[in-house]
Amino acid sequence: MEAIGNFLGQTGFAQLFAGFGQHIGSYADFVSAFGQLIMIIVSLFLLWLAIHKKFEPLLLIGIAFGMLLTNLPGAGLYHNELWQEFMVNHSYGPILAEGGLLDLLYIGVKTCIYPCLIFIGIGAMTDFGPLISNPKSLLLGAAAQIGIFGTYIGAGALGFLPEQAASIGIIGGADGPTAIFVTSKLAPDLLGAIAVAAYSYMALVPVIQPPIMKLLTTKKERNIIMKPLREVSKKEKIIFPIAVTIFVALLVPSATPLVGCLMLGNLWKESGVAERLCKTAQNELMNIVTIFLGISVGATATADTFLQIDTLKIIVLGVCAFAIATACGVLFAKFMNLFLKNKINPLIGSAGVSAVPMAARVSQKVGQQENPSNFLLMHAMGPNVAGVIGSAIAAGALIALFGN
Repeated sequence: MEAIGNFLGQTGFAQLFAGFGQHIGSYADFVSAFGQLIMIIVSLFLLWLAIHKKFEPLLLIGIAFGMLLTNLPGAGLYHNELWQEFMVNHSYGPILAEGGLLDLLYIGVKTCIYPCLIFIGIGAMTDFGPLISNPKSLLLGAAAQIGIFGTYIGAGALGFLPEQAASIGIIGGADGPTAIFVTSKLAPDLLGAIAVAAYSYMALVPVIQPPIMKLLTTKKERNIIMKPLREVSKKEKIIFPIAVTIFVALLVPSATPLVGCLMLGNLWKESGVAERLCKTAQNELMNIVTIFLGISVGATATADTFLQIDTLKIIVLGVCAFAIATACGVLFAKFMNLFLKNKINPLIGSAGVSAVPMAARVSQKVGQQENPSNFLLMHAMGPNVAGVIGSAIAAGALIALFGN
């Protein structure tokens, strides 16, 4: 009977519900007693959002399940104390020797391998033709990045350290891999909360953006019909990724991993001589890395790091970042129209956030609500892909400013 009692006392069930008999004298005691149970409930809620509501399911399912695994008591899949030790000695030795499965997978996040590989796949699936055809749309993508720096200022005002504020601000770029890339370098303790916020709000782009777009534009502006884009030659599409890589690497060297991988994938696509590699990057590579990235990022959402008031602040700042980025893109398009002979529809400015191609589709949908014969999708793809480049450059700038 004693052996059976010892066995039952060591089960995960006993550990999970052990807090019901503890004295709760502070919030820290509450998190210690019930934190894992609460995090399991949070992970189940995120799984519901991903599966039932289809909120970024390809990555959010992995993040939520990684969160579930890391909070199951006694599983030993992820050890936050080993990563805290890593922050001091910068050695992977203890992690390789004592770490669990999720510790080993998280090395790919910590070394920023996963976000860069994701960018290769994004590049292989992206057509930069609309941006090349209408270079002015680059300005709209740049304007939307104001959301990043505006949120950085707001996060600083709420008491976050500069490197934490920079990581929170990057949510405004609407680019999950970039947010993970920056946060893993500057504020790894906030990675779980920032990743959940970034991908949740990316899924909510069709909900967040339209009210802002309609509020900031008139019916006449939403009815502007733009001229068809010129056809871009194959030579231009091949030169573009090479030229952008050289320029960005020289301007912001710390942005080179993201931009370089993005442009490599695009060069495989546009060259026409590496079709097998292009398809691999679009499918097998993208799928495999998405699995590892989601699970390992979710593993960082332990109770003691996630159940903090800072998490609530990050969620609020995240929606503010999206709203500011959307508004800045629309307003800058209206500003450009003051000087342009051929007016642009301000709705495409909202696509300056880098949620490709979702943000461009939102511009198309809102435009067609006003005028069913208005087709803005390809025009919106210009600022949309410019936003991808812009958020990567912004990420490099923030890392250069606040990284060690």
